[in-house]
Amino acid sequence: MEAMIDGIWTPDKERLISCHDEIVRLNNLVGDLEKLARYEGENLILNKSCFDVSELITSLVKNFEKDFMDKRIEISVSGKKTEICADKDKISQVLVNLLSNSLKYTPEGGRVIICTEDEKDAILISVEDNGFGIPKEDLPYIFERFYRADKSRNRLTGGSGIGLAIARSIVEAHKGTITAHSIEGCGSKFIISLPKGS
Repeated sequence: MEAMIDGIWTPDKERLISCHDEIVRLNNLVGDLEKLARYEGENLILNKSCFDVSELITSLVKNFEKDFMDKRIEISVSGKKTEICADKDKISQVLVNLLSNSLKYTPEGGRVIICTEDEKDAILISVEDNGFGIPKEDLPYIFERFYRADKSRNRLTGGSGIGLAIARSIVEAHKGTITAHSIEGCGSKFIISLPKGS
């Protein structure tokens, strides 16, 4: 930007697009930081309602359908009707983050499986893919803010290293847990456990 203002670079279409993309990226980063600051505080307000998790997942997957089709990624959803009392918008945000990550880090022709299970005291939601996977040494840190397992790949995909930290804060505010299991080169599986009365 400064190089164009100083007349060193010509403000051509390619450079303007690059500046625009960087502004969008920074704007998204600021938005994510604001969310994280709110969600990590003790005053996170949950607007709870009772809803069917499987219906919510089906609806969210439809929003991603075209993106997955463009990469020829097979996506499947399984699980019976599973009702929970939680903040629907915030749980949606967690699931959107996991779906976005699966889309980013699963190569063309891969697969993503979303499953819900109704246990005695909790609802389990898993998002599994056969993508790039996460290195063993990075796995313990992926829910820390700004931690990115593969810096170069995250630059290409626009990852900020905040999404999973936000997801963890939301799940923990519901007295639940989120865990990750992964083998580098084979894929990843994220499991959310939410108390039925969360």
